Amino acid sequence: MEKISPNWNIPPHIHAFTTVRTGGVSQPPFDSFNLGDHVNDNPEFVATNRELLVENFHLPQAPLFLTQTHSTKVIRLPYEGVVPEADAVYTNQPNQVCLVMTADCLPVLFVSQDGKEIAAAHAGWRGLCDGVLEATVAEFECEPSQISAWLGPAIGPTAFQVGSEVIEQFCAFDAQAKDAFVKDSSASGKFLGNLYQIAKQRLNKLGIVNISGGEYCTYTEKERFFSYRRDKQTGRMATLIWRSE
Repeated sequence: MEKISPNWNIPPHIHAFTTVRTGGVSQPPFDSFNLGDHVNDNPEFVATNRELLVENFHLPQAPLFLTQTHSTKVIRLPYEGVVPEADAVYTNQPNQVCLVMTADCLPVLFVSQDGKEIAAAHAGWRGLCDGVLEATVAEFECEPSQISAWLGPAIGPTAFQVGSEVIEQFCAFDAQAKDAFVKDSSASGKFLGNLYQIAKQRLNKLGIVNISGGEYCTYTEKERFFSYRRDKQTGRMATLIWRSE
């Protein structure tokens, strides 16, 4: 099965990737490797796809799938109890799979230089604006300068159309965010935003400079990725990271 792997220089016992939409059993419009159980797909198909995720990619255990709400909440693994509402996962334990789901939102993976600490964050524009990346980095014991980050597949800068109110919200947090928006020549009063650029700005301000990824567009690459903005009713990819013993 195909996967998108980070292009980063990290310890060999770290495993990380984003799934693509192909290789599963879900039927249109969720075709075919949909991992989200909240999109009205057949629950049996989703369960099968999640089993395929574990088996085909040799995960150390079945991962925890969060109830994502575009928040800044981070949980730590291992986690006991009901499925939590959260948008980021951190662990410093081996064989714990940190996983987030996306279909245009920005998935961000983190790993410390020594490979002992890892995390995954779901950064939709609201979560990104409100500080989900900052909240995730705050869980790390190491200094931010010792963290590498990978920006997984998200809606790209030629497709993320927004109004001025979104720019205002980002700029209220950080005025530099204005640099990540340009006027959309195809629509009056609309702008195109670069989530990758904003994420890099935020991470740089924290002291993280080892940043890779950001070269995909879920909206325009229809054969490879699910896109909520493009299709509305669609599946979800997973972006995940774990470390071996």
